[in-house]
Amino acid sequence: MVTRRNLLKRLPASAFALAMAGGIAWPRVASAAPAVTVVATTSMIADAARQIGGERVAVRALMGPGVDPHAYRQTRSDIAAMLRADAVLWHGLYLEAQLEEFLLDLAGHKQVFAVGEAVPRDRLIAHSDYENRFDPHVWMDPSLWRPVVLAVRDALSEIDPDGSAIYAAGADRHLAEVDALNAYAAARLATVPTEQRVLVTAHDAFSYFGRAFDFEVMGIQGISTESEAGLRRIEELVDALVTRGITAVFVESSVSARNVQALIEGAAARGHKVRIGGELFSDAMGSSGTYEGTYIGMIDHNVTGITRALGGDAPAQGMQGRLVTGS
Repeated sequence: MVTRRNLLKRLPASAFALAMAGGIAWPRVASAAPAVTVVATTSMIADAARQIGGERVAVRALMGPGVDPHAYRQTRSDIAAMLRADAVLWHGLYLEAQLEEFLLDLAGHKQVFAVGEAVPRDRLIAHSDYENRFDPHVWMDPSLWRPVVLAVRDALSEIDPDGSAIYAAGADRHLAEVDALNAYAAARLATVPTEQRVLVTAHDAFSYFGRAFDFEVMGIQGISTESEAGLRRIEELVDALVTRGITAVFVESSVSARNVQALIEGAAARGHKVRIGGELFSDAMGSSGTYEGTYIGMIDHNVTGITRALGGDAPAQGMQGRLVTGS
């Protein structure tokens, strides 16, 4: 029987050989060769590693824009990249549900860090679908992203002690941006009228956002996108839209818009017009190389879009004036 554990034992003849032979293309850096190479599962963690490590760290993200981490499975090239890297950074908290067993096995062969587990347990929200598990979407609250950034800093320092001062300075710079983002979010979202502070999205990824900024959150699917949205849930949300006069719902970049469209059509059938307030980044950031393809830009996009769609006051181009209008 081939399990993930004995698959790893077979890797030296296949994926490991490919990795060591140079079969993986790492991102180029402008100056000297990086001191360490890191694989990160999600784009959010990859961004933190890049912000902290700068040119000293070459970072490869397994999941790009629009990729759902709840359902993602490792490919042969992913395995090769992880084996060749100096370390692997993953989120944990059951976000990478299909990767978790493999990553736990990999920890016996490689330095593997579940950086999302750094968030204190008393600040986590219990998972509605699984006993003794927690909602993994902690990046939606910038104050909870702080311990994750610090965990990435500590992981890089552990694998590359000579770079510790660089990583400490990089983390300090990035955390100053995260703190400014949190202040911007609180100020802008506070301008949304009380009766409009209801966020309806494709899946339940915004509970930490709702708790941090005093919004009621309604997701069509559960915390994991693997939980199917039933007809009863669609009907419940349509009833909420109609009876409470909610006029805007949001699609997500990494989740099909089909269920959101069903809400709009269901409300229309009852004489209530609902529009799409915008597309939010939930489980993945925007395109690589763009402002929205960074953690700061991702949350700025969401905060600015939600504020403006629900009747609040926010500049069209966001906190730093870098958002693409209408993005």
